[in-house]
Amino acid sequence: MPKYVYEFTEGNKDLKDLLGGKGANLAEMTNLGLPVPPGFTITTEACRHYLEHGHNPDGLDAEIDAKLSGLEAAMGKRLGQPDNPLLVSVRSGAKFSMPGMMETVLNIGLNDESVQGLAAQSGNDRFAWDSYRRLIQMFGKTVLDIDGDLFEDAIEAAKRARGVSDDLHLETDDFQRLVATFKDIVAEQAGRPFPTDPREQMDLAIAAVFNSWNAPRAVLYRRQERIPVDLGTAVNVCSMVFGNLGMDSGTGVAFTRDPASGQQGVYGDYLANAQGEDVVAGIRNTVPLGDLEKIDKTSYDELMAIMEKLENHYRDLCDIEFTIERGKLWMLQTRVGKRTAAAAFRIADQLADQGMITREEAVSRVNGDQLAQLMFPRFDEATERHRLGRGMNASPGAAVGKAVFDSYTAIKWSRSGEKVILCRRETNPDDLEGMISAQGILTSRGGKTSHAAVVARGMGKTCVCGAEELDIDTKNRRMSAPGGEVIEEGDVISIDGTSGEVFLGEVPVVDSPVVRYFDGEIDPASADADDLVRAVHRVMEQVDADRRLDVRANADNPDDAARARRMGAQGIGLCRTEHMFLGDRRQLVERLILADTEAEQEKSLAALLPLQRDDFVGIFEAMDGLPVTVRLLDPPLHEFLPDITELSVRVAVAESRGEKHENDLRLLQAVHKLHEQNPMLGLRGVRLGLVVPGLFTMQVRAIAQAAAERVKAGGDPRPEVMIPLVGTVQELEIIRDESLRVVSEVAAEQGVDLDFPIGTMIELPRAALTAGQIAQSAEFFSFGTNDLTQTVWGFSRDDVEASFFSAYLEKGVFGISPFESLDVDGVGRLIRIAAEEGRAARPDIKLGVCGEHGGDPGSVHFFHEVGLDYVSCSPFRVPVARLEAGRAAARA
Repeated sequence: MPKYVYEFTEGNKDLKDLLGGKGANLAEMTNLGLPVPPGFTITTEACRHYLEHGHNPDGLDAEIDAKLSGLEAAMGKRLGQPDNPLLVSVRSGAKFSMPGMMETVLNIGLNDESVQGLAAQSGNDRFAWDSYRRLIQMFGKTVLDIDGDLFEDAIEAAKRARGVSDDLHLETDDFQRLVATFKDIVAEQAGRPFPTDPREQMDLAIAAVFNSWNAPRAVLYRRQERIPVDLGTAVNVCSMVFGNLGMDSGTGVAFTRDPASGQQGVYGDYLANAQGEDVVAGIRNTVPLGDLEKIDKTSYDELMAIMEKLENHYRDLCDIEFTIERGKLWMLQTRVGKRTAAAAFRIADQLADQGMITREEAVSRVNGDQLAQLMFPRFDEATERHRLGRGMNASPGAAVGKAVFDSYTAIKWSRSGEKVILCRRETNPDDLEGMISAQGILTSRGGKTSHAAVVARGMGKTCVCGAEELDIDTKNRRMSAPGGEVIEEGDVISIDGTSGEVFLGEVPVVDSPVVRYFDGEIDPASADADDLVRAVHRVMEQVDADRRLDVRANADNPDDAARARRMGAQGIGLCRTEHMFLGDRRQLVERLILADTEAEQEKSLAALLPLQRDDFVGIFEAMDGLPVTVRLLDPPLHEFLPDITELSVRVAVAESRGEKHENDLRLLQAVHKLHEQNPMLGLRGVRLGLVVPGLFTMQVRAIAQAAAERVKAGGDPRPEVMIPLVGTVQELEIIRDESLRVVSEVAAEQGVDLDFPIGTMIELPRAALTAGQIAQSAEFFSFGTNDLTQTVWGFSRDDVEASFFSAYLEKGVFGISPFESLDVDGVGRLIRIAAEEGRAARPDIKLGVCGEHGGDPGSVHFFHEVGLDYVSCSPFRVPVARLEAGRAAARA
C-alpha cells in the first residue's frame, strides 16, 4: 500500500511531485535545522485518488491518525483539547506555486471550550477570540462556500460600532460578538451549525483543499501558467504559531532579492499582531521588512541569517513566509520566488557572476516569455505627464487603459476590444479573470507581497500596489486623487509598474532599452547600457554558443529583413510574395486575372516582373550572405480582387445612373467565376502555378534576375524557392522542372552561375504522410504550421477563434490554442513523420518551420527535439526563438 502521509522530518526539496512545493520545502528547511513548526504532509497521490473516486484512499485516515498522534505527543497537546489545545493549519501546496488559488484554513481545533483554554494558555483573551472568529470566517468561506462579503460586512459593522478604522482596535467583547454573528451566518447560509469537533474541522478542511484543485480560479490560473491539470495538490497540516498575540508578535513575507528588480537588499513586508493571511490579502498596509530591525532586532538578525542560508542552499531568489510569536521566529514556507522578467535576467546574471551557478544554468533560469516582456514598450519620459499618485512598483511595464472597478467589467469591456486598468482596494483570487483581461492592475492597499503583486508578477502584468493616496471607491466606481481629481469608470489612466506612478490620461510609450539593444542602438559595453541590458546580452551570448537550431525571420520587404538581421536572424525563412502584389500593384494583378488571351496574360506578367525583381534585390541586399526562402504566390486569386458586395454595389449604382462600368462588370464576373465555398482549400498555392500559365515562372525569373544583379554587384545572394501547398510529388516536379529551366535561362543571359535550392512547404497532412516521396524532388521542407494546424484539426483559424475557442478553453478541451502553441500530439506527430521520412529519402534535406509556432517558446523545444535545422518567426520574436533554441539545447 502506498504511503500517503509524511512528517516534515521525512521529506526533502526533491519530492515536489509527491509532497508539493510547500511540503517539500518545509521538509527541506526542517532538514537544515531551521525553526519550522512540526507537522505533516498528505501527498498529491491522495489528492488524485480523492478527485477521481470522491473519497479518501484506503489507509489515509489511519495514517493521518498516526501522524496526528505523533504531532500531539511532540507538542504535549491534543487537537482541540479544552484546557491546552493544539491548533493546526491546513494549507494547500501544489508542485508549482499557485499563489492564492487554493485553500487555507488556520486555527483548526478551536470551539467554545478550547477558546477558553487558548485564552488561559496565552494569557490573552482578545487573541483567543480573534483566532476563533478567524477560524469560523475562513472555514465558512473556503470549506462551506459561504460568500466572504457576509463576514467582512459584519467586521465593518463592528468597527463602525466601536468607532475605529481597523480590526487592531477591536476589543475582546467585539470578537466574542463576531463569533456569535459568524456562527449565525454559517447556520443560515450552510444549513448546518459550525462544526465544533476538531477532527471533523480538520477532515473537512483537508477535503476542501483537495476540491480547491478544481476550483474555477485554480483551473484558470493553471491554464494561464500552463500547469498540467493532473498533478493534484498536497495538503500540509502544521502546528499553529501565532503572530496575533500582541505587538511583540507578527507575520511577514521576505525575499532574498527584490522580485521586481532583482537587486540585492532587504525586501519584504511585515505586519505586527497579525496572522499570515493578513499580509498577502492586503487588507492592512504593512511596513517594509527593514523596519523589523527596529521592532525586534533579535528576530531580524536571525531572519537575515536564515535568508542568506536559504539563498545559498537553493542558489536562487527565495520567497519566505515567517511568523514571530512573542519574540520567537518561525519559518512557515520557502520557495523559489516568482519574479518579474527584469529580475529573472538580473538574478541569473548576478548568480553566475557570484559563481553560485554556471552561465549555462543561468540560461535555464530565464525564458522566452520573460524576454518578450522585456521588449514591451515603456512610457516616454520626455512627455509631460499629469501624475495622480504613486504606489509600490510591484510588477514593471507600461499599461494604459480605461479605469474599471470590478473584474466583471474588466472582462466585459476587454472582450469588446477596450483596454482597461483594473482598479481595486485590494485583489483576491476571485479577481483572477479580471486581472488576466486587464492591461494592468492598480490597488490602493497591499505591498509587494500582496495577492495582486504576486499574481501580476507571475503573469507578467503591469501592477502598482499600495497607492494609499488614491481613494478607490469600488461601490461608486470612481477614484479620487489627492490633487482633487476624480477618475470615473471609463476615464483613461496610465500606470508605470517600474516607478509605481499613476498618471491621468494616455501617456505615450517608447521602445524599451532591450529592444534598442537588439536593434543595435545600445552597445552593451557602453555607459548607456544598464545592468539589465548587460544581463540580457550575456545570456544571449551563451544561448547563441549553445544552440543547434538556426533562427530565421519571416520578412517580406527590405526594411523588415534589415531589422530581422539586427535582431540576430540568420536568414529569412519565409518571404511571402503575395504581400508584394498589394497596393498600387493590385491593378496589374486584376489585369492578369481578367486577361482573355495568352498575349494579355504575358503583358500583365511582363509588367509585374521588374517590380518583383526590384523587391527581391532589396531583400537579398539586406540579407547578403544569408539564405532567403521565397514562397511563391500562395493565396487564392480572388483575394486580389475587390470585395464581391462592394463591387456589386458599384455596378448597380453605375447602371442606375446610366454610366459605363465595363471594367467593374468584368471584375464582378471574374469574382463570381473565382468564388469558392472554401477558398483556403481551393485554387491556391501550387494549384495556381499549374492553372495560371506563366505566373510561377515569372516569379522565379524575378528571383533569378535579382540574384544575378546582386552577384554582379559583388553580393552573395542565397535565394531558396519554396513551392506552397504541395500535396503530391507530381505537383512539385512540374513546377520544379519549370523553375530550373528559368534559372538556367537567366544564368545564361546574365553570364553568372545561379544554383539555388527548390523545396516545398509541408502544410497538408498528405504531404507530411508522403514526405519520403516528396523529398526526392525537394531540397528542403518548411513546415507551414498555421495551415497544417487548420487542415489537421479541420477548422479555419479566422472563424473558430472568434466562435468557439473560448468555450473550448473554458471546458478544458484545449489547455492553450493550438495556433498559439503547437499541438504536439497531432500536428507534431505529422511533423515528426515527415522529418524522419524526408531525411531517410534525402539525408542532406534542410528542415525548417515558418508558421507562427516558430516563435513560440514551447514549440521551439519540440522543433529542436525532432531535429529541424531552423525555425522562422517575425523579426521581433527572433531573440525569443534564439533564447529558447539555446535552452532546448541545454536541456537535451
